[in-house]
Amino acid sequence: MSPKFSEKRILVKSNQCVSCGLCLPHCPTYRLLKSEADSPRGRIALMNGVVNERIPLNDKFIQHMDRCLTCRACERVCPNHVEFGNLIDEARTLIANQSKFFSSNQNSVIKVLLKKLLLVKPARLELLRQFLSFLQKRRIFNWLLAFPLSKKNNLLEFISRLPSVEFPYIKAVDGKYVKSNSWGKVYLSQVQERGKVGLFLGCIARITDAATLNASIYVLNCLGYSVHIPSNQTCCGAIHQHSGELDLAASLTMQNKIAFEEAGLNIIITTSSGCSLQLLESEADMNTNSIIDINRFLATAEGWESVQIEPLLQKIFVHDPCSLRNVSGDQAYPYELISRIPGVQAIPLTNNDQCCGAAGTYFLDQPELAGMLLDEKIISITESGTKYIVTSNIGCAMHIACGLYKKNIDIEVLHPVTLLARQMGWKL
Repeated sequence: MSPKFSEKRILVKSNQCVSCGLCLPHCPTYRLLKSEADSPRGRIALMNGVVNERIPLNDKFIQHMDRCLTCRACERVCPNHVEFGNLIDEARTLIANQSKFFSSNQNSVIKVLLKKLLLVKPARLELLRQFLSFLQKRRIFNWLLAFPLSKKNNLLEFISRLPSVEFPYIKAVDGKYVKSNSWGKVYLSQVQERGKVGLFLGCIARITDAATLNASIYVLNCLGYSVHIPSNQTCCGAIHQHSGELDLAASLTMQNKIAFEEAGLNIIITTSSGCSLQLLESEADMNTNSIIDINRFLATAEGWESVQIEPLLQKIFVHDPCSLRNVSGDQAYPYELISRIPGVQAIPLTNNDQCCGAAGTYFLDQPELAGMLLDEKIISITESGTKYIVTSNIGCAMHIACGLYKKNIDIEVLHPVTLLARQMGWKL
């Protein structure tokens, strides 16, 4: 996308902001830093100033744009319906086109390799799963972290604290699920078929959240839905979109559109709210498909009368991802879903309207601010006294789980559908 096109879009959208300030108390960075330049209206004023050449596109401008989590809490309360998510993406496109401002932080090269060589190539991700499993079993990351310099690398520290890599399951001839290196193309319903759906795998989730994908297949099959998984689907493009690489994000959208259209699938189930939002907002390019978050689909699905669910006498605290709460408005469905488990009390986590700090790759790019937000979340979790935290975004889940692990707090973080599948008899 050309810089001039981004400038025009910024000019039009930024002029909608009337600087009322209603967004200020809802912005995580303004709340932490008390800096007008790190508030939504402040960032909009800066964008407008750059486009109109009143202020330069310099390091200071980039810092204030980089500090935005793109949580979009400001959009939820804006009386003039300013599309801040689009604005910050366009601003980052302008920055991305200024090569002299290429990030020099310790993770920049790794991130480029990740985005260009891995996330857009599903087959490489399948191989990476096996490689990470190999490294984990031999405790290679723990060995690397013994070196002082390694401890300062946020990405390495994060990877070292990931839970054990899990693998996909496929159905054997006898109908049982067995471990595999990759997902099957079709998982037929266990009962009379009600319909067929497509499952979007995502990219990072293929490696770090196979448990949720496996659990989703199991629950859908139990309810009478056959699950189809096109092998040529790819990353949703959210990480690229929020890095200012709008053209690449659009090409990934097109690849996914082709993948699910070729499979003849009109319903696409997503398990991560971030991916779901990215695909939904690209739906103009994927208009033949209906994209539905797994919580929403299962909460309203038929077939529950024939399913046995074991009781669980627990208070389950729910962390609402920003994408569900602030944009899609689907935050009620995870509560409805786990409330199908007899004995469960689904309770919102204290300060649930605040971002946890994960925000895609934000926790790597802005570790100090992300850490401050995470610390607040960890306090809320420990005060709850719960054994489980459920959340519907893979980024939130990994960020929170790593924070708990770092503080030696034994609380499990999992997706609502994974908890439900366990009570329905799913055993890994």
